Amino acid sequence: MKTINILETAILSDNWYTLKKITYEVKGSDGVVVQQEREAYDRGNGATILLYNKEHGTVVLTRQFRMPTYINGNETGLLIECCAGLLDEDNAEECIRRETMEETGYEVTDVEKVFEAYMSPGSVTEILYFFVAAYSKEQKVHEGGGLEAEQENIEVLELPFVQAMEMIRTGEIKDGKTIMLLQYAALHHLCG
Repeated sequence: MKTINILETAILSDNWYTLKKITYEVKGSDGVVVQQEREAYDRGNGATILLYNKEHGTVVLTRQFRMPTYINGNETGLLIECCAGLLDEDNAEECIRRETMEETGYEVTDVEKVFEAYMSPGSVTEILYFFVAAYSKEQKVHEGGGLEAEQENIEVLELPFVQAMEMIRTGEIKDGKTIMLLQYAALHHLCG
């Protein structure tokens, strides 16, 4: 077990979220203490959900523009993904219910937390809470699409589960959290 001693934390940017440069000492298993520096991006924690309909064998996903993917080779910048959002002041379950309503238009009742994971632990502090929930047509209370105030322009997609799984293979779905939840659904036979 390594012992960490933080020596200094400097804020490099706090424009959108917070980028910190941390100088610390770490004691290795050999007993030698070395000084290191790392940057960490703190954007808060988040939650994500896969909506599934076992009877019809479908899932609800979203498509929206993601600038970081655009500047890293995604020709359109559009990404197909599960509904997700930052916790803000909510707990994970409250957050994902709110985000599901805002983004997809579905008012889900029974959400199930299935696991949590650090998504990019080498540079981002975020832990993501993963949920699944069954949905039905009757739970669709509005069109979804996100909040205009947050400049969201989200397209809601209802896809056959087998098509969504194939879209991982073809590269049409490249979002890590979405791949993880679709794989979870496959392993647990959520869509038939």
